[in-house]
Amino acid sequence: MHVNLLGYHEVFINGKKVNEDVLSPAVSQFDKRSLIVTYDVTPLLKTVNNDLIIWLGSGWYTEGLPGVVANGPVVRAQMEHVHEGTKEVVVYSDPSWVGRESEYSRISDWMTGRYGGETITGNLETRNRIFETPDELKWDNILTVEIPEHQVTPQTVEQNRIRETIHAVKIEKLNDGTFLVDMGKCLTGWFEITFPDLEKSQEVVMEYANHLDNNGELARQGQTDKYIASGNGTEYFINKFNYHGFRYVKISNLKEVPQLTDIKAHLIHTDFEFASTFECSDEDLNRIHDMIAYTLRCVGLGGYLVDCPQIERLGYGGDGNASTVTAQTMFHLAPLYNNWLQAWEDVIREDGSMPHTAPNPYAAGGGPYWCGFIISASWNTYQHYGDRKVLEKYYPVMQKWLGYVDQYSVDGLLKRWPDTDYRNWYLGDWATPEGVGNPVNTDERSVDLVNNCYISVCLSQMENIAGVLGKTEEARYYSEKRAQLNNIIHETFFDAQQGYYATGSQIDLIFPMLAGVAPEELKIGLTNTLIERTTKEYGGHLNTGLVGIPVMMEWAAINNQPDFIYSMLKKKTHPGYLYMLEQGANTTWEHWAGDRSRIHNCFNGVGQWFYQAIGGIRSIPGKPAYSEFLVDPQIPEGVTWAKTIQETPYGKIGVHWELHNETMTMEVEVPVGSIAKLISPQSAISTRINQEVITDQSDTISLKSGKYFIEYSSK
Repeated sequence: MHVNLLGYHEVFINGKKVNEDVLSPAVSQFDKRSLIVTYDVTPLLKTVNNDLIIWLGSGWYTEGLPGVVANGPVVRAQMEHVHEGTKEVVVYSDPSWVGRESEYSRISDWMTGRYGGETITGNLETRNRIFETPDELKWDNILTVEIPEHQVTPQTVEQNRIRETIHAVKIEKLNDGTFLVDMGKCLTGWFEITFPDLEKSQEVVMEYANHLDNNGELARQGQTDKYIASGNGTEYFINKFNYHGFRYVKISNLKEVPQLTDIKAHLIHTDFEFASTFECSDEDLNRIHDMIAYTLRCVGLGGYLVDCPQIERLGYGGDGNASTVTAQTMFHLAPLYNNWLQAWEDVIREDGSMPHTAPNPYAAGGGPYWCGFIISASWNTYQHYGDRKVLEKYYPVMQKWLGYVDQYSVDGLLKRWPDTDYRNWYLGDWATPEGVGNPVNTDERSVDLVNNCYISVCLSQMENIAGVLGKTEEARYYSEKRAQLNNIIHETFFDAQQGYYATGSQIDLIFPMLAGVAPEELKIGLTNTLIERTTKEYGGHLNTGLVGIPVMMEWAAINNQPDFIYSMLKKKTHPGYLYMLEQGANTTWEHWAGDRSRIHNCFNGVGQWFYQAIGGIRSIPGKPAYSEFLVDPQIPEGVTWAKTIQETPYGKIGVHWELHNETMTMEVEVPVGSIAKLISPQSAISTRINQEVITDQSDTISLKSGKYFIEYSSK
């Protein structure tokens, strides 16, 4: 059975749901594309007299958004009998179908800060009549609407599913009739409660937030559900076509305290699986790693990564760029990124302009780092999964956007482009900490430096992409264009007297080194300045935001700076990841101080460092899918062992190292078809691999597929 829907749906045959999917289909840009979800319904069909029910909800198909012409969800469906290579259409949607209003209705208009929730009227028994005795209910004629022409394609990303059920840990009585439920941790998904006895028409209100404010009150985040009681039967609430990002639930107009055992929440995300594990001797690092991984699960609903599930729910390119390497390392996300990149192709404008989010329902803030997602995410997806078709498909889109960049370049440097009705702001870094060296991420010098360094990175990625696609002349063009840009960046922003670029913030020092702007002879001095300023002016803390975190982590792994990163991650005061954890967080925040959102895809780019540096598994540019990779653990003082596993298209990579006085042991597993490039520690005097003394004095040793036990000795 094929279902093409604008909105959300669930399908039932003979009273039974066809599968465990929820909030289906995945997101798309409705004025450009809608998705088809296909089900095998064979096991649910009877020989005769089958009841087919498609339950609909509006979701993103909301009045006023691009491509929306109807006041409610719209569906097309077709059931086919497939047998021995033949297909026969059994039933399809037409004006003869009938419909009815369900006991669910939506609250609010599905806009930023106003995602509302759902109202349910009636007890569970009433709601179940549609499955048990549908012929006894009143059904009405349906409306047929004309939808603007657009692409209709099969959904190629996993569906959303309930991945974990969480039980309430505490109920606090605030006053007569009002209770505060604590689920014990933040999550994205549904709330479920069986109420104590209620009076007929009693309206119970549930408000949600991911944190309490400084006064201990529920933060206002525009998330509300209602339940209107029957006065008999099982008074039961569970979401269906909306969801929340929350930890706390304030329940009002309830005369009797509910039982803890009657309250649950359900973590929902796209049905991707873990691709890696990390554990080391430092429990603080393990806690940070686990918080990052869990946060990515909380923002991975709908076939893309949102900024946050409760306030905006938008697929920001900046947040995506900042977390892509981490997310693709931690999880199997090839289908999700294919779906998301398709949305980016769908939202580019005729002049090559990009919005800051995809899908792009309305204007949102960002900058070039947000728009360039189409280049960086495509390249990183190829690097992780080896899918050349991604590069082939989106290469013209990348070129089109870079043409737009050229339109707004002055004397070789990209400058601010105009706001539009689909995009606003012009950011460099974003969400930098307040009160720590006072980085001014809005300073024009820093904005222009960061954005042009990012364009340099994009040109480097385009050179690589053109090379993979066999476009030799275009690869040379992007290489030369990048070299010219880097010279202009250096000449414009480097202050020889001060010894740093632009404002001298962490990102202003690091990004020119990572992007290849800084001449080789300046890098030692820039690194020393970075470490000195971090220690003396920032109190050893992070001084950067969304863009700066992944830039810093990539630079540190390439340049073997584990102690620099480790010292900042170990800080338990603001700003830092341990500060979040010390405040009770289990998901990362939008701002270092905890403002606004506390389930957010802003600072998750740190996750890549655990695998690349401490774990020691690093991909090699141009060697996709870990066909070749580096094994190079970078060990900060204070960490004595680490176990890292990463699943790749070739199979499992495993690195488990331990320090023992003057020796280091390491177990390495290389999958079939891959080659590991083993980099020996500088302190190693002798090396044994599988008990054999290695006389090769080169810095790098190649390991083919297999399992290895390696011993390094420093004496």
